[in-house]
Amino acid sequence: MRLLCLATAAALLASPALAQDAVDDFVAPPIQMSLEHPGEEAVEPYERSDAHAGATPFAGTALWEAFHGAEGVSRIVDDLVARSVADPRIAGTFVSHDLVRLRRTLKEQIGYILGGPVTYTGRDMASSHADLGLQPADMGALVENLQRAMSAEGVAFAAQNRLLARLAPMKADIVTR
Repeated sequence: MRLLCLATAAALLASPALAQDAVDDFVAPPIQMSLEHPGEEAVEPYERSDAHAGATPFAGTALWEAFHGAEGVSRIVDDLVARSVADPRIAGTFVSHDLVRLRRTLKEQIGYILGGPVTYTGRDMASSHADLGLQPADMGALVENLQRAMSAEGVAFAAQNRLLARLAPMKADIVTR
């Protein structure tokens, strides 16, 4: 008898009509938008510091120039994000994230590390990646997409390697599984 009741309950819950009712009743909470950065979702306040960029900047402007300055970094980040959201290996990571904010903070982070006249306003690497459950393969896929984006921008291989070497230690804060 108990088994029959469980089977009946399971069948009712699985019925499309009931599932549709559940979807129709769902009301998503309103998204709070940032007043400081138009187009971005608001985030909880946090301490801002260039130290949160995860690496110290290169001295001088040679690497900043090798990456074609702010315009080059912007194109690289836009390409990186586009490749990553389309990459079946890691696309799921980006589904519920504010891509406008992600692009802005990546541009700040990379620009700052390259020695450009940029201030990093994002969160630190450990707290911003803590709940993502990233694995080494996820980081590898992202790095591949970054390499392709840098190559598409015409950044010399040696300059790419210098940036990647500076970013590599962040893996300890980003990969959590």
